[in-house]
Amino acid sequence: MSDPLVLRGVCRTYRTEAGDLPVLRGVDLTLRAGEIVALMAPSGVGKSTLLHLAGLLEQPDGGSVIVEGRNAGALSDAARTAIRRDTIGFVYQFHHLLGEFTALENVVLPQMIAGTSRMAARERAGALLAAFGLQARADHLPGKLSGGEQQRVAIARALANAPKVLLADEPTGNLDVATAGVVFDELLGIVRHQNLAALIATHNPDLAARMDRIVTLRDGRIVEVG
Repeated sequence: MSDPLVLRGVCRTYRTEAGDLPVLRGVDLTLRAGEIVALMAPSGVGKSTLLHLAGLLEQPDGGSVIVEGRNAGALSDAARTAIRRDTIGFVYQFHHLLGEFTALENVVLPQMIAGTSRMAARERAGALLAAFGLQARADHLPGKLSGGEQQRVAIARALANAPKVLLADEPTGNLDVATAGVVFDELLGIVRHQNLAALIATHNPDLAARMDRIVTLRDGRIVEVG
């Protein structure tokens, strides 16, 4: 069985008015099913770029992004879109919920876009929100939820289509310490239970220490820390 996500020699250079800016210079990383990897690195060295490439939100300038044995660079735009929708869940630091839809509807929508029936989508959305302790908040608009509740909904949305890979960019970075700990506990439990491959960028060493291993970016390449 193929590993859920493999990066081989991934490179990314941005063109600026001042000239080329190499950010990633040959990243190699493998995520295995059931493994949670912490990505810790200073701001500005390419963490978000790496996550965007891994999540097929950007194309690398070189190297390969392989999702469940499929080289995404060799696929059509439509096929890459299908992989993003069905195989990869992405959680941002800021939740990006749709303000005009309830918590439940925010988790239902990606499922219906993927072709799930409304009834089945509502049932799964309800179960995911319950797993995050939000069953009583399901009918609330995002503006009526706390920051921690909004981020829980965003995580539930990322898990809605039962992805094999979860990518998270500072998912608790805008929460206070106590709330961040609670949200991370719930995220960790779900990832373990569903046997996902997860890459989570964080500046919090306490949270990173609870993951299976820690990697960082140095000179545009992945270095394993512990």
